[in-house]
This record gives sequence, C-alpha cells and structure tokens, in this order.
Amino acid sequence: MQGIQERTINDLVAENHVRASVLYYFGVNFYDNQERTLKEVCTSCGLNIKTVIKSLESEPKKSEVSELRLMAYPIDLVVEYLKHAHSVFVKKRLAYIAQLIDSLGVVNYRYQSLAHDLKTVFPLFVEDFIHHIHEEEDSLFVYIQQLRDFLSGENHGTKLFYTMEKISIHEFAVDHEEHEHEMDGLRKITNNYTYCEEADLHIKVLYEELKAFEEDLLIHAKIEDDILLPKALQLEKLVKLRFYDIIKQN
Repeated sequence: MQGIQERTINDLVAENHVRASVLYYFGVNFYDNQERTLKEVCTSCGLNIKTVIKSLESEPKKSEVSELRLMAYPIDLVVEYLKHAHSVFVKKRLAYIAQLIDSLGVVNYRYQSLAHDLKTVFPLFVEDFIHHIHEEEDSLFVYIQQLRDFLSGENHGTKLFYTMEKISIHEFAVDHEEHEHEMDGLRKITNNYTYCEEADLHIKVLYEELKAFEEDLLIHAKIEDDILLPKALQLEKLVKLRFYDIIKQN
C-alpha cells in the first residue's frame, strides 16, 4: 500500500478537503502542488514531514466548549469566547477562503462566471461581516460590560442611566436576527454549495469551506441568541431594578 508521503497532493486533498487548509497553515497552496508528492513538497518547503503527516491524519478539532457549558459560564466569559471566535473567523477562516477565491484561475467552463462573481461578491461579504463584528463588539459587548460594572459597584451609573434610555438588549436582539442570513447571497450563487463531479478540485475545496463556515456561523449565532442575549437581558433587568431602588430611596 502506498504511503501517505508518496501520494500526490491532489489525491490527498481530493480524499479529504480539510487537508487543503492543513497544508495552507503550513504555507503550502495545494493547487500549486497538485501533481507533487507530499514528500517532495515537504522537502522543497523545508517542512518536517512527520509533523505534517500527523496534522493531515488528525481529526479536525471540535469546539472545546459546548453550549451546555457556556450556559453555565458567567456572561463575561461568554463574551470573551465570542470575541475569540470573531478573531478566528476573520484572521483564519475568512482569510483562507479569500485566498482560495483570489487564486481561482482557469476552471471548468461551468464555473467560469461563478469564479468572477465570487471575486466580486466575497470581498463585499467580508466587509459587511467585519463591520457587523465591530459593531457588535463596540456596542453590545461594551454595553454588557457597563451593566456588569454598575452591578459590581465599579461605576456610579449616571452615564449608564442615560445610555439605557437610548438602547436596550431587546433592540440588539431584533437587529441580530437581521444579520443571521449574511451568507444567503453566497449560498444562492453557489447553488447551496453544490458542485458537479466534473468541478475542479479547487472549486470543490472552496465550496466545502464556504459550507463549513456557514455551519459554524449558525452555531455562533445560536450561542448569541440562546445564551448571550438571554443572559444580557437578565443583567439589564437587574440593573433596572437597582436603579428603581435607588430612585425610591431619593
């Protein structure tokens, strides 16, 4: 039986598309090395072949934090978990997908116009996505921190009192629902990430990555909807009760 190091990059990635991202993080673009063996690529790139093989053969890591565990976490840890996820999405996942799209060259005739469309649409999606993340972190997450600080006695709440007259967690929740379908456009132009057998390996890898990214986004949105926002609503309710008690005493 042929050892993994003697197999071509094309064969390895065709067997499991996740291997393309593993190679990417080692600095290897699978589409530039498809006919070379793994051994040849590792030698030319100065990579430790045992380390690369171990990574290629490892099962993809699942999230170490389950929804059940997150439910038991205090809200500040849930926020930190979501911030970390945002960073991974932008710096790793989207950067990798963008590179796959930018490097699309000559593809099967069925996908030529699609390749052009993706190069136009995806940067717009990334721009909107990053804007949404910054908006969420700079408004919702900051607001939650202000609520926590007030309840812990770290500020007297004057500024927060007037802030709460302008915004509410409920408004954030309504706005958040509008952002949960950010990938609708990408799903439509890729026909729900469905490709034909004749599609280039590059297209297949790209579609699988887009599909996996959307699945992770849905999980992320569920954590925000089912865990973060209910915790934040409860926090906001406690702050309102505290303000009510203060007003009664004056």
